[in-house]
Amino acid sequence: MEIQLKAAIAELESDPYNPDKLIWVGRRQAYLGLFEESIKTFSRGVERFPTDARFLRHRGHRWITLRKFDNAVKDLELATRLIVGSEDQIEPDGQPNAAGVPSSTLHTNIWYHLGLAQFLKGDFEGALVAYERCLAASANDDMRVATLDWQYMTLCRLERREQAEALIAQITPEMKILENHAYHRRLLMYQGVLQPADLLPRQDHHDGDKIADLAGDAQRDIELATNGFGVGHWYLLQGDKQQAREIFEEVVSGKSRAAFGFIAAEVELQRMEDHAPRPRP
Repeated sequence: MEIQLKAAIAELESDPYNPDKLIWVGRRQAYLGLFEESIKTFSRGVERFPTDARFLRHRGHRWITLRKFDNAVKDLELATRLIVGSEDQIEPDGQPNAAGVPSSTLHTNIWYHLGLAQFLKGDFEGALVAYERCLAASANDDMRVATLDWQYMTLCRLERREQAEALIAQITPEMKILENHAYHRRLLMYQGVLQPADLLPRQDHHDGDKIADLAGDAQRDIELATNGFGVGHWYLLQGDKQQAREIFEEVVSGKSRAAFGFIAAEVELQRMEDHAPRPRP
């Protein structure tokens, strides 16, 4: 990845007013965890190419990584206005899946990340609108399962469980998934096709057992954060706050701080803390 970043910087230096090359520098910086630097790069793009929604889309994503959700919502809402009436476009992957087939687009990524930022802020009504728009723009099973998962959770937080269950009735084990396997499995768990233990093999949580093998490779760690948050949130919806808390705490003991599941687990733990009963003076 360091070699790729150096190459991206060299390409930009040879063509400094090329928006595509500027975007790739910012993306490559983010893949290396240089999030502040990537924000600065995308900000250059926002200033230089104010009608190019891609810079706001990517900067919005990285504001989420830095836990600056208000900034993310501001950028991504502006991006939604810039894409009105425009044709959607495939967004190339910086870290391609095994099939080498990109699964997301500019429009779906803008709506998806906006919904996420609003969910993390606790604006579930706003998140629901964003996910509905994202689902309408989703053209493959990978984007559908990613969107439906967050949309399902959002509906549940709005206490619209019947609508949430009806929404995921379209999910089947046979769907063609290239990369979002964790989201697919979470949805199958919500349906009852899979059990929480199928996603996170463990013994009895209350005996202090931990999620197996937190020290796997980077992709496994990301999937662990994704699955962990989904299972923890499922327990939260069942009213088992203790079980949910234990799982969220295990998720944030992992290494994938930039994973959305990790960030969401942090948020839920903070919400629990904020709503915990306070001792009387």
